[in-house]
Amino acid sequence: MSPQSDSSQKLKKAFRPMAGEQRRTKSWLINEALRKYIQHQEQEQVRWQGTLVAMESVAQGHTMSNEAVHSWLGSWGDSEELPSPKAGE
Repeated sequence: MSPQSDSSQKLKKAFRPMAGEQRRTKSWLINEALRKYIQHQEQEQVRWQGTLVAMESVAQGHTMSNEAVHSWLGSWGDSEELPSPKAGE
């Protein structure tokens, strides 16, 4: 038996009890797993695009100092909370 057909058999065997417990067909479980995988991959792509945008922003110098951020965070909960720092501060 080839490694691929062996793993395929293991997957089929694993799906049987799950299908019974959830009162779903193996096909439904497989489709649900694929749907969740695709959804996860789409979310990862959105996060990656956000990372690329952030990295480009930093490369263009849109940053703020560590001191400005720490001062702002240190003021949280005070009656005179500071506004959030802006790029260049």
